[in-house]
Amino acid sequence: MPFRQPAVIRSRRAVLPDGERPADVLIRDGRIERVAAYGSLTAGAGDLAGRGDGDLVDLGDTALLPGLVDTHVHVNEPGRTEWEGFATATRAAAAGGVTTIIDMPLNSVPPTTTPAGLEVKRKTAEGQAWVDLGFWGGAVPGNVPDLEPLHRAGVFGFKSFLAPSGVDEFPHVEAADLEAALAEQARLGALAIIHAEDPAVLAAAPQQPGVHYRDFLASRPAGAETAAVARLLDTARRTGARVHILHVSSAAVLPLLRRARADGVQVTAETCPHYLTLAAEQVPDGDTAFKCCPPIRDEANRDALWEALANGEFSAVVSDHSPSTPDLKLLPEYGGSGDFAAAWGGIASLQLGLPAVWTEARRRGHRLADVVRWMSSGPAALVGLTGTKGAIAAGCDADLVAFDPDGEFAVHAAELHHRNPVTPYAGRTLSGAVRTTWLRGRAVDTGAEPFGRQLARPVNPPATEGS
Repeated sequence: MPFRQPAVIRSRRAVLPDGERPADVLIRDGRIERVAAYGSLTAGAGDLAGRGDGDLVDLGDTALLPGLVDTHVHVNEPGRTEWEGFATATRAAAAGGVTTIIDMPLNSVPPTTTPAGLEVKRKTAEGQAWVDLGFWGGAVPGNVPDLEPLHRAGVFGFKSFLAPSGVDEFPHVEAADLEAALAEQARLGALAIIHAEDPAVLAAAPQQPGVHYRDFLASRPAGAETAAVARLLDTARRTGARVHILHVSSAAVLPLLRRARADGVQVTAETCPHYLTLAAEQVPDGDTAFKCCPPIRDEANRDALWEALANGEFSAVVSDHSPSTPDLKLLPEYGGSGDFAAAWGGIASLQLGLPAVWTEARRRGHRLADVVRWMSSGPAALVGLTGTKGAIAAGCDADLVAFDPDGEFAVHAAELHHRNPVTPYAGRTLSGAVRTTWLRGRAVDTGAEPFGRQLARPVNPPATEGS
């Protein structure tokens, strides 16, 4: 049967670039042709005459959002597909209202640090994605000559670690490596994305194995982030590189970022749902599903992150979806020791980011339009996809989400689409349910054939919005 694309999607709560209001969205050939007054368009007649047999989808009071853009996802395939893969990760993304992901250059084997590694990744992903996806490159010691060909091939920028990454095939950069990589990325006009923790501060911190989260938290102090960010900003000043701080967990780095921006340094930053919705005081002993690096910190720190988010100091809220097999998490329910020091550090939450953030955002008095700015238009701008992704606006891809902001559901890890049934949100009740996700005007059906496309960095991307 030929596919029938909805010609009009209507909602009394459409979240548009100028705010939330009733609207009709006219779709043609996978793109938004125009946004019209609520109730002004009809399917099969009038404005749609001659456009085929498209349908009208009336969502009533269910909100219509632009598809989320998640620029921080570890798919891990090939090489560690038992941790996660393109099929499972993109199913989870679509189920969570995410219509575009950008895949991190590690924990796959090979990593995306050479053009050959990128080609392997692209071939592996072919025919497996339920959402659109792009790829980050990696900047590691010794691969400066690879950065230009990777940039020409369309990666969205280059990730580096300032401390060990946790996998041997993606080593961290020392001071000289960082200087060389940022100088080359400044020459190319590429975005540098940085995991900022200082190895010397981490080495000096107390390392106490065991099941107590407080001991793990002490081993990854906030000072490791501030020291690394300070060093990175100094290097960015010298080289003129545009840098983006990944997964900020500590509010102590915010004054450094403010001063750097005032000095003209091109720096943006992101945070993640788990830093905004979870707190160290809530982590049970041995529950290593909560382990990530940098770590989830205390409630006062969480409040400070929310204040910064409300003030526009973060350009994006993204998942840092970094799953592994349950045995590597050392979870007691799978026979593991619950040792935070030895467990793999990564949060699995790609499907849950939108309801998790909305649950807490609404409690704090924020609106759906705020969440869309943080999780859709902001990340789209970061990677140069403004005008294509991240907004319900004429000319953009018809990537849309029917979202019931009042729908509640209990999280059962085994029912999620990512490969392994581990998440720190298990057992929690969240507000906000994704009812339908459309990719380029087509409802995503994870029981049918995937139709996600691979994206390349725009040749002349728009300037990054936000701070």
